[in-house]
This record gives sequence, C-alpha cells and structure tokens, in this order.
Amino acid sequence: MRAWLGARLRDLAIPLLSIFTALLIGGLVIIFTDQAVYAALRAGDVVETLVVGLRNLRTAYVALYEGAFGNPREILQAIGGWLRGEGEGIKPLLSALRGPSDSMVQSVPYIFAGLAVALGFRAGLFNIGAEGQIGIGWIAAVLVGLSFTGLPWFVHLPLSILGGAVAGGFWAAIAGFLRARTGAHEVITTIMLNYVSFRLADWLLCGPLEYTRGTCRTQEIAPSAYLPRFLDHPVTVHWGFVLALVAAVITGWFLFRTTWGYELRTVGANPHAARYGGMSVPQTYVVAMFLSGCLAGLAGVSQGLGITRNVALGFRAGYGFDAIALALLGKSHPAGVVAAAIIFGVLRAGAARMQSVAGIPTEIVQIVQALVIVFIAAPAIIRAIYRFRERRREEIEAEMAVFSRGWGA
Repeated sequence: MRAWLGARLRDLAIPLLSIFTALLIGGLVIIFTDQAVYAALRAGDVVETLVVGLRNLRTAYVALYEGAFGNPREILQAIGGWLRGEGEGIKPLLSALRGPSDSMVQSVPYIFAGLAVALGFRAGLFNIGAEGQIGIGWIAAVLVGLSFTGLPWFVHLPLSILGGAVAGGFWAAIAGFLRARTGAHEVITTIMLNYVSFRLADWLLCGPLEYTRGTCRTQEIAPSAYLPRFLDHPVTVHWGFVLALVAAVITGWFLFRTTWGYELRTVGANPHAARYGGMSVPQTYVVAMFLSGCLAGLAGVSQGLGITRNVALGFRAGYGFDAIALALLGKSHPAGVVAAAIIFGVLRAGAARMQSVAGIPTEIVQIVQALVIVFIAAPAIIRAIYRFRERRREEIEAEMAVFSRGWGA
C-alpha cells in the first residue's frame, strides 16, 4: 500500500509542480508588465517597487480565484440570507455561485476534448485535429436541433447529441482510414482536416445555414434539444457536465476493462507485437480515430446545445488545441484528464474577472497554460528546478510509451 501511494504521489509531482511553476512565472510576467512597477523603478524606490508589484499580483490572483470559485464571504452571506428568507430569495445566491458555475461550464468541452486526444495517444495516434472535429460536431448537433420540430425532448435531445458525436467521429475517421490504408501520418492529415472544417463551417454559416442575411449565424435550436441547466440565470452549468463525467467513466472502462480497449492499448504500445498476436492494426487505427472524434464532437455538442444554442461565425474557442496539454497533463488517463480539464476550466473562467477587476489581460492565462504544456512535455526542466533524482532509463521509456508512437517513433 505504501509503495502504491508513493508511486501515485510521484506521478502527481510533475503535473502539480508544472502548474505551480507556470503560475509563479505568470505572476512574474504580471509584475514586470505593470506600468506602476515601471514608475516605481524609474523613481529608484526598490521597496515601493516590491510593494506595488506584490500588491498587483495579489489583486490579480485573488480576482482569478474569485472568478473561478466565487467570493467565499458573498456565498456565505447569500446562503444565510436565503435560509432566513431575506431579500430577493435565491437570486443573490445564484449570483454568488456564478464563478463555480462558469468553471464547470468551461471544464465540459475540455473534458471531452482531452479524452479525445488521450484515447488517440493510447492507440499510438496523435489526433491534433480535435479542434476541427469539435466544430463539425457543434454544427451537426445544432443542425439536428433546429431541423426537427415537434419531437419530445427525450427523443430530440439524444438525437442531437448522437448526431454531433457521430459527425465528429466520421470526420476523425477520415484520418484513421488514411493512416490505415496509405500510411499517411495522422498529424499531417488531421491538421489539414482542421483547415477544411474551418472553411466548410464558414461557408455553411454564411450560406446554406444562415438564418438572417448578413449575420453568418444559424437559427436557434428548438427548446426540446436544449441541454437543461441545473439552476436559473446567471448560473449556466448544464447537464453536459454530468455527461462529460459519464463519458470519462465509460472511456476508462473501455480502455482498461474491455478486450477492444486492451487491443487498442496494445497497438499503441507496439503495433508490431499486436500484429504478430493476430490483432488488426489498420482496423484499430480507424476505430480509435472514430471514437476519438466522437468524444471531440461531444465537446462541440456541449457548447452548441448547452451554451450558445446556435452556431455563429468565429465560434471556435481553441479547446481542441488545449486538449493536447490536457492529455499530457493527465498522462492519457481519463481520471487525470478530468482533473486537468477542471484546472484549465478554472483558469479560463477566472481570466475574465482578472481582466475586469485587475486590468490584467486574459492572455496571461494563455501564457500559464502554454508554460504548463512546456513543463509537461519536458519534465526534465521541472526535475532540474526542484532537484529530483535522475530516473532510470526504463522509467522514462515507460512514461513516453503512451503517446510517443503518435510522433512517428
């Protein structure tokens, strides 16, 4: 038990220290890009420079925290007022809970997209096309949502979800088929398919699917296709969060508890041994990319049916590219991906308040996310900073085996 716990803590050390170090460097960027700090430096007052810099850093990160989790004092006061029946009832509590709600909402597409890339990594495939698959799934779900009227919600909603998932799956399966039949590397084909999906979406939204001329947006979906929200406005968290957690559980069960999952992981670890063992490597590539695309498509479904309820030009938000970091941060394990997705959701939700309260641009959060990617992709940096012991060669190879095949190794 002690050995198992020690191994788990070692697995968590690099990701957690990567996040901490990225936040630390992000804090330095906040300090050294602040005009008040420059003014104090020009005046030659070192103490004032430190005070101003640390004060602004505290303001920025407190705003980030409150934007992601809410103000604890406001939440407690709102709960007390609601229990006592004072004021406007539950409305102040809903307003106080907007931060946690936004964090959960931002986490939903991250969970789906991270699972998509992680599943590809497990099969030895680098699905860098999740962004395009999200867009295809988003459009397909909205198209089903607005094309059928008069259906009950228990038919229309599952049909819209299924439509978006399958559309994303088939779009990704194109790259899987090309890899299986021609050997074309999925990194190249998925990147190119991203561009195809972007331009296809632009044409559809400004052409056949345009609702009002000049708007480049679709009509809103029927209410029967809405992903229901847990509470009233301004709390926007919807049942897509539960769906994402269920998808993570199913993905974990599929990968580690089924024969198909075992074959997929075997092909990813060593396709030559898998072929020698009688497994169909080409078929596994196609199936893995299809399933990966289905998960990415569900990320688009969660946005189209749960948040925007339509599609407009410029709807892409970069979840697919961030998903690569999530898969690496979570070590391509569904539980790790969920944890990483929630962290990224928290950062994304808190960024808006950090900008409005502290005047810190949201790009700071993007810098933090980029640094996390760098530290996860090159863990030797973290080991050098914190003086971890040098690992044995076999430990490093075991860690990289999860996704190295996707790079053409």
